[in-house]
Amino acid sequence: MQHFPVKANSHHLTIGRLAREANVGVETIRYYQKLALLPAAAIKIGAFNHYPVVLIGRVRFIKRSQSLGFTLAEIASLLRLEDAHDKSGIRNVTNHHLQDIKMKIADLQRMQKTLLKLVHECESSEQAEPCPIITSLSDHHTNASPACTQSINNPTKT
Repeated sequence: MQHFPVKANSHHLTIGRLAREANVGVETIRYYQKLALLPAAAIKIGAFNHYPVVLIGRVRFIKRSQSLGFTLAEIASLLRLEDAHDKSGIRNVTNHHLQDIKMKIADLQRMQKTLLKLVHECESSEQAEPCPIITSLSDHHTNASPACTQSINNPTKT
C-alpha cells in the first residue's frame, strides 16, 4: 500500500469530503482501503483522519476503470504497476483485458446469430408447431437446424 508524504502546506480532506469530491460514498472509500486500493488516512487533525487531495484522482481512476470492465484485482495490479512506474506491465494488463473483451464480443455475436436464426425459424413455423425458440433452448434434441443447435450447445465455438 502506498503512503503519501504529509507536507505542512499540502491540502487534505476528511473521508466525507474525499468521497463527495470523487462522487462515491464513504463506504466505497473504506472498501477501497480494505482492498488496499487506497492508503489509510495520511494525517490525523483533531478527531478526524485526513487524506491527500491526490486521492480524488485515484478514486476516479478506480471508478472509471470499473466502468471499462476491469475487475478490482486488475485495478489493484494497474495501481501497483503505476506506483512502480511500470508502463510495460500496465500495457500487459490492459492488453489482456482487451483480449477478454474481444472474446466476450465474439461470444455475444454468436449468441446474436443464434437468436436471430431462432426468431426467423419461429416466424416461419406453423402456428400449431412448437416454437423453435422454446424447443431449442429447453432440449438438446431440437427441431432447430444443426447449425443453430451447434451454436446453442457450444456457444463459445465458432
